[in-house]
Amino acid sequence: MKTSPADGDCLALVRDLDFDRYLSLLFVPEPERSAVAAIYAFSCEIARTRELVSDPMPGEIRFQWWRDTLEAPEGGDADQHPVARELRQVIARYGLPLKPFLDLIEARTFDLYDDPMPSVGDLEGYAGETASALVQLSAIVLAGGRDPGTAEAAGHAGVAYAITGLLRALPWHARRRQMYLPADILDRYGVEAESVFAGEETPALKAAIGELAARARAHLSETRARIGCVSRPVAPAFLPVCLVEPLLDRIEAPGYQPFVRPAQLSRLKRLWIYWRTARQASRKAPGA
Repeated sequence: MKTSPADGDCLALVRDLDFDRYLSLLFVPEPERSAVAAIYAFSCEIARTRELVSDPMPGEIRFQWWRDTLEAPEGGDADQHPVARELRQVIARYGLPLKPFLDLIEARTFDLYDDPMPSVGDLEGYAGETASALVQLSAIVLAGGRDPGTAEAAGHAGVAYAITGLLRALPWHARRRQMYLPADILDRYGVEAESVFAGEETPALKAAIGELAARARAHLSETRARIGCVSRPVAPAFLPVCLVEPLLDRIEAPGYQPFVRPAQLSRLKRLWIYWRTARQASRKAPGA
């Protein structure tokens, strides 16, 4: 695979910070691979902001820099940033709408603070503007810049993927006192945020996790009901979603201990699941 320096920077960033999506890129043909990598790399840059700043204000400034960069004309200092330069070229090349990128930045503002996630609806909105947006933007790229007709499927796919990912990351978020489990679900089962932050595995917490996992499964079922609209060339945009079910199987297992043994799949297992899913997708009739 031939890449420009910017391509290499994007691929390396995704490999280091979002390995699941990096593996999916192995099944994307060139030149679309480098374009999708730029979209994923942008997401990585935004998602890791909290890790790079000491308090929310520098994070807000960093986010504003990205807004200004995406809305700026070509040239200038912004083009010195390899991910920003490559992403702007991809947006222009494929005619991608700017709004989903700006909405993703806005949604990720939640990450900078320690406010609780208010409700399931808010969580699904957050997932839609982050994970679902990545699926749909990638699908547009894989469709050559045309509308792939996958908006609804991408919406459900991203929510299923994001909720599952947040459940996997519960111990990590708890250690830094962030709460993505919706407050309405926690209240329903009488779960105190402080007990979660302390790593206490209570029956109430397991019940709350179970309800959220069921919500992810419902969105996965909706994705499968709509997957027929996804053409073979566009299918790799949905590939990361194939990890949702095996991860939920672990999260919903009777002996699951989120703070002791988080739900994980080995890299080899993930690659095998991707390969099997990609092979099944390739059997669709040409043009399907």
